[in-house]
Amino acid sequence: MVLNPPRPQSGRNILADNSQKLTSFAQRHIGPNFGDIQQMLGVLGLTNLDELIDKTVPQAIRFNQTLQLPAAQSEYAALGKLKQIADQNQVYRSYIGMGYYDCITPTVIQRNILENPGWYTPYTPYQPEIAQGRLEALLNFQTMIIDLTGLEIANASLLDEATAAAEAMSMSYDICKNKSHNYFVSRECHPQTINVLQTRAKPLGINIIIGDHQSFDFQESIFGAILQYPATDGTIYDYRHFIEKSHAHSALVTIVADPLSLTLLTPPSELGADIAVGSTQRFGIPLGFGGPHAAYFTTKEEYKRLVPGRIVGVSKDIHGKLAYRLALQTREQHIRRDKATSNICTAQVLLAVMASMYAVYHGPDGLRGIAKNIHQLTTTLAAGLKKLGYKISSENFFDTLRVELGNTRLDAILDAANNKNINLRIFDNSNVGISLDETTTEADLIDLWQIFALKDELPFTVERLTSSYPHISQLRQTQYLTHPVFNRYHSETDLLRYLHQLETKDLSLTTSMIPLGSCTMKLNATSEMIPVTWAEFGKIHPFAPTSQTRGYQILFQQLEAWLGEITGFAGISLQPNAGSQGEYAGLLVINEYHHSRGEGHRNVCLIPQSAHGTNPASAVMCGMKVIGVTCDQQGNIDVEDLKAKAEKHSHELAALMVTYPSTHGVFEEAIQDICAIVHNHGGQVYMDGANMNAQVGICRPGDIGADVCHLNLHKTFCIPHGGGGPGMGPIGVSSHLLPFLPGHSVVRMGGELGAVSAAPWGSASILVISWMYMIMMGADGLTEATKIAILNANYIAKRLELYYPILYQGKNGLVAHECILDLRSLKKSAHIEIDDVAKRLMDYGFHAPTVSWPVAGTIMVEPTESESKEELDRFCDALIAIREEVATIESGEMDIQDNVLKNAPHTAESLIVGEWNHPYSREQAAYPAPWNKEYKLWPSVGRIDAAFGDRNFVCSCLPMEAYS
Repeated sequence: MVLNPPRPQSGRNILADNSQKLTSFAQRHIGPNFGDIQQMLGVLGLTNLDELIDKTVPQAIRFNQTLQLPAAQSEYAALGKLKQIADQNQVYRSYIGMGYYDCITPTVIQRNILENPGWYTPYTPYQPEIAQGRLEALLNFQTMIIDLTGLEIANASLLDEATAAAEAMSMSYDICKNKSHNYFVSRECHPQTINVLQTRAKPLGINIIIGDHQSFDFQESIFGAILQYPATDGTIYDYRHFIEKSHAHSALVTIVADPLSLTLLTPPSELGADIAVGSTQRFGIPLGFGGPHAAYFTTKEEYKRLVPGRIVGVSKDIHGKLAYRLALQTREQHIRRDKATSNICTAQVLLAVMASMYAVYHGPDGLRGIAKNIHQLTTTLAAGLKKLGYKISSENFFDTLRVELGNTRLDAILDAANNKNINLRIFDNSNVGISLDETTTEADLIDLWQIFALKDELPFTVERLTSSYPHISQLRQTQYLTHPVFNRYHSETDLLRYLHQLETKDLSLTTSMIPLGSCTMKLNATSEMIPVTWAEFGKIHPFAPTSQTRGYQILFQQLEAWLGEITGFAGISLQPNAGSQGEYAGLLVINEYHHSRGEGHRNVCLIPQSAHGTNPASAVMCGMKVIGVTCDQQGNIDVEDLKAKAEKHSHELAALMVTYPSTHGVFEEAIQDICAIVHNHGGQVYMDGANMNAQVGICRPGDIGADVCHLNLHKTFCIPHGGGGPGMGPIGVSSHLLPFLPGHSVVRMGGELGAVSAAPWGSASILVISWMYMIMMGADGLTEATKIAILNANYIAKRLELYYPILYQGKNGLVAHECILDLRSLKKSAHIEIDDVAKRLMDYGFHAPTVSWPVAGTIMVEPTESESKEELDRFCDALIAIREEVATIESGEMDIQDNVLKNAPHTAESLIVGEWNHPYSREQAAYPAPWNKEYKLWPSVGRIDAAFGDRNFVCSCLPMEAYS
């Protein structure tokens, strides 16, 4: 083994740089310059990028044309163009409600979280020692939800309220033992929630019963029920009697609760609920035409191992210090695969952090004050409407009124509202809804009264109508948010410092590269992020009339056209708001297609052993039977095994799920044959688009043979990871699948499939990020980015192959955009586990690559195109140095148990407090590389004891004395 070969030298060739025919933005997005590229190619023994692609990507699938995309724009020009589109949206005051409310994002939170790359660029906190800031913020989120709902355990967020409700239905189905297939859904739930529940229920054989909870007689057995609190028309019901009857029939009850209302209302736990879900959007998160927003999920302690998504738990590190981690990780979908309770592998971390900090900033008194003010204004509004001769459907409300129009024509009301730039909810020709929010003022009430009076002169004043009488029959008696964290950061100075302290505990892309395979942690450019907080995109209600959202419609049409061109598909749906949702939607489309042909019996899904863990979980959610397909010694799909299983299940074959390039980091040569085999047996090919970053401009899924593919916009197309969300997972489909794209019950769109997400276009406001990326890169820039992503991965593989065997390679000894390094021999030679290497990388200032997936004992590295040669070399140098440290253990020079790897990561406290009894120096522990002396990110805790955390499970804030 050669441990110290000469390191390739870096150089700058300005003239060569200028010869690149790329926009200025593309040159800024792509890390290596022209001179670096030539040196890296030289290390690989290649002359140019085209030769690299020729040797990496099978010729048969190459897209040998230029993508037909708009000409690349500069950052300034692109922002100007997008502003013109944004100006075509009309920002009305929307009192539509239905789970979406305008709110005020505290500027200290907007600037220091939403607009801060230190918060929006980190990865999911799987390496908790360098993610303590986010984990603490998420623990605050869980504590907030537990306190407000009164239930015992909460997760760290889900995608949106409707999909959280669907997760509650699925969990209830798994828990209930009464063998019923019926699920009761109150007709008072929001219509989009009912629609998503119906979509989720169909493939699982669940029968949805939509009815009135007050008259339901339980003649039909049910395994569960779901209720809206307050109801969609604003009524506050006391659900205790219904819940008692449900429990008597062995059914579990979920309450969909507005968390702001729970500062005043009796919490779901006291009503008897088993599960509570909802959206935290009105806790400072912009409307954004539907997202992204953080949903919550909370339930009883006894169901903790069935809770979907992720839970942050309290544990301790090797020094006995309290520390946070993702708890109960056996629930993670990559591990449980087709036994997973859900396919959720993403959350809405960034938005959950914002919501938690909204509660921290305002505290219990501030939240209660906001809720009381909204309720007071609603009470006053109701009094005025009655004075005008209108009837209010319910006298027990929080923030929403259903107004009976009587003899007044609906069109007259809507015309008057339009003249004041106000949106109301239309129940039917005789009833409209008004939902007030944090931004509502007394001046708004006057505008609303004038609308219903159909004139400006009013027979009363606000002062005459104001009453302190609460229109709530079940006021909350229990306290909430009593923990000190919710009672000490109420000045901006204090909150600013708290946010900064948490941020500095985390590694993000502002620190160093995050080289995670299949996660594509690339540059999230500032120009891409700026439009997210523009009011023209952020303050639009998802159910605003289309006449007010022309800008958004232009944005959607252009994105769909560009993504269609990039993928070779006939149609795109932007609705799925996560990669997991894209998988689910894509398989549902295939299901609907088979049913339309009278082949609903097709339910077998073939999935290679190397597939993402969410793939089999998604298939099970769609009612499919998973059949595994083996891989050969090179990591490719075993074509003979695929043929045999396709033949065996020919009559029932529904789909093949395949990732391309493969999850093993290789362009499989047989991909077209693989697609043909499935098609010949009547199946459809679903392509997981996680590795699309190696395809853009080089090959297209639709040309290869895929029928449907989801696209991770939060990977390939630059939406930031956000520490585990937000994400977007739109799907592309071939022409024969167009009629089966997701639709929506509130907004006319799509095909025959129901809604898969609460909002018609998913997390619409972050689509501007991908729009900006594509318009600034242009066809040449996007294609160049793909080539450099492949170059960077091969350069790393070449530099490290002498130290860590490359597990899988293509026929020419090259990899795609990621590579797998085999560390399994280290366990035998030095008792070094994969986690030891991962934790030691923290001491060098790096986040670990993907650990032990898709092969145990390996790490998967994906550098992306955004990392410079200098950064790639620094990362390689770190891994080479770690291999040298392992060699000292192998030789007996370093103790097999007490060494820099086993004790990693090293905290500043561990270096300076107490005696130093290790057989290596403090300097070797803390500053293993020259760059660490220039800048050092110190892990705030030592290695965390995962088993202790699971044995002593806690998912809410501990009292402060526990930290002393």
